[in-house]
Amino acid sequence: MAESMKGLKRSHRCTEVSIENVGEKVTVMGWVQKRRNLGSLIFVDLRDRSGLLQIVFDEKDVKAEGFAKAETIRNEFVLAVVGTVEKREGAVNENLKTGDIEIRACELRILSEAQTPPIPVEEGVNTKDELRLKYRYLDLRKPNLQRNLKLRSDVTTLVRSFMADEGFLDIETPILTKSTPEGARDYLVPSRVHPGNFYALPQSPQLFKQLLMCSGCDRYFQIAKCFRDEDLRADRQPEFTQIDMELSFVDVDDVIDVNERLLKKLWKEIMGVDIPTPFPRITWQEAMDRYGSDKPDTRFGMELKDVSDIVKDCGFGVFTGALENGGSVRGINANGQGAMPRKKIDALVDFAKGYGAKGLAYIAINEDGTYKSSFAKFMTEEEMKGIVDRLEGKPGDLLLFAADKTKLVYDVLGALRVEIAKNLGLLSKDTFNFLWVVEFPLLEYSEEEQRYVAMHHPFTMPMEEDWDKIDTDPGSVRAQAYDIVLNGTELGGGSIRIHQDDIQEKMFEVLGFTKESAYDRFGFLLDAFKYGVPPHAGLAYGLDRLVMHMAKEDNIREVMAFPKVKDASCLMTEAPNVVDDKQLEELYIKSTYEGE
Repeated sequence: MAESMKGLKRSHRCTEVSIENVGEKVTVMGWVQKRRNLGSLIFVDLRDRSGLLQIVFDEKDVKAEGFAKAETIRNEFVLAVVGTVEKREGAVNENLKTGDIEIRACELRILSEAQTPPIPVEEGVNTKDELRLKYRYLDLRKPNLQRNLKLRSDVTTLVRSFMADEGFLDIETPILTKSTPEGARDYLVPSRVHPGNFYALPQSPQLFKQLLMCSGCDRYFQIAKCFRDEDLRADRQPEFTQIDMELSFVDVDDVIDVNERLLKKLWKEIMGVDIPTPFPRITWQEAMDRYGSDKPDTRFGMELKDVSDIVKDCGFGVFTGALENGGSVRGINANGQGAMPRKKIDALVDFAKGYGAKGLAYIAINEDGTYKSSFAKFMTEEEMKGIVDRLEGKPGDLLLFAADKTKLVYDVLGALRVEIAKNLGLLSKDTFNFLWVVEFPLLEYSEEEQRYVAMHHPFTMPMEEDWDKIDTDPGSVRAQAYDIVLNGTELGGGSIRIHQDDIQEKMFEVLGFTKESAYDRFGFLLDAFKYGVPPHAGLAYGLDRLVMHMAKEDNIREVMAFPKVKDASCLMTEAPNVVDDKQLEELYIKSTYEGE
């Protein structure tokens, strides 16, 4: 039967007790990680969010009633223990922060009993994700997840302190707002008071933070909840958190400077790692040409090389056909992998097909300098030497080629280089390669919508020197946009915003908006711009992704308290779920879904 804490107050968390407390009487409270009964001695590993502490119940020191209670203890019971700190008589446990001490108990209260947990509450034990998330409150008791939540808390605390010191105001923006669909799908909330009308949950605070710049707030930041109804993957969730900021009277260098100093401070004070600044900057085009990705992982080489000019007149139809269709032929060098078994090469081909490739061409360079190749018979000796030299091939290397539309070639080889690096163990989580990707295209053409869409959003400022091409060649106009990238992950992105009426109107026109439709969606912002708007810029980080890298995890679920699964449902609370007909009636809603 559970007992009361009355009269007891916790004096220390488990790992706040140390060798310096030897001889002191302390009171600790927590969960039972493990119990060992040796007859006249019972050992208990007590766990709280700080870690583990060994408790010794000796029938000589604990009253008979107390020792009898100790014999009933099971895993995950919640205990309050009063006892004296002693130096361990047995072997010191060097894996524990408290491995050189133990508490010799004199009083025990069982604050709560526990059934056998449906999942092991233990770090490093493999458990199905579905079970972990169904019983997330038990999963979160594990020391690694406790550490991750502590790390996340430390990050947000330090961010708030840094931003305040830099003159930023912490301002909350609305969660119930207007739907302005341009990008991912909105989550919609029906209004009871305004029948047939809907709020949208914000995909970002973008419009409100620009309005704050119009309001003279000068420097804004917020740790903001955001919502996007999109398909999920390892680094996405339907609801996520941004470190959001906006600054007035700044240029790109100003935004980059404050953010490099923020990241440097986070890594130094939380990770104990000095990251060199300034970070490298590369243009979007250079990132695509060298890495096949606008969020390149630079922890390893294997850069893309364009061999289109060398193979344009070759006898290999796969290459020449791609070039005739306006595409390109590019390759990567997997250094030292020339002896890779055919089975593994076939697995890489299947991987590439998953990204849309029809196949991969390859050259394996033997140790004697001869070639084993899937297409050598169609090439002249000069052409083979030319492409091997372009890729800096040497004996023992494996060269892989993709030929197709250039965007597809980028996607295939960009993903392939990372897959090979992963297979070769080149992706160290102790290496932190930051860089800025700048000068993104302002627009990209959507085949689905048959129009240009904004690569970032409609309020991104174009590069001034490209603006005269907006009518003749809109796809070549670059944006004053920038992404911060770490080890192949986009941590955040932002841009200089448009603050001139004529440029904003033209931008809407290029995107296919009439004046009326632009005002229908964004009228409140455009009206605000009539009354004096300062030049401004901003950036937003994905907090979950940032903490994921700091915690050296592979999935953002490991740094979120209560994440959703791939279909955006919560296995623990069983959300989303049906609601009462009465609730729907109050909202003037009727479901048309008939089930599968």
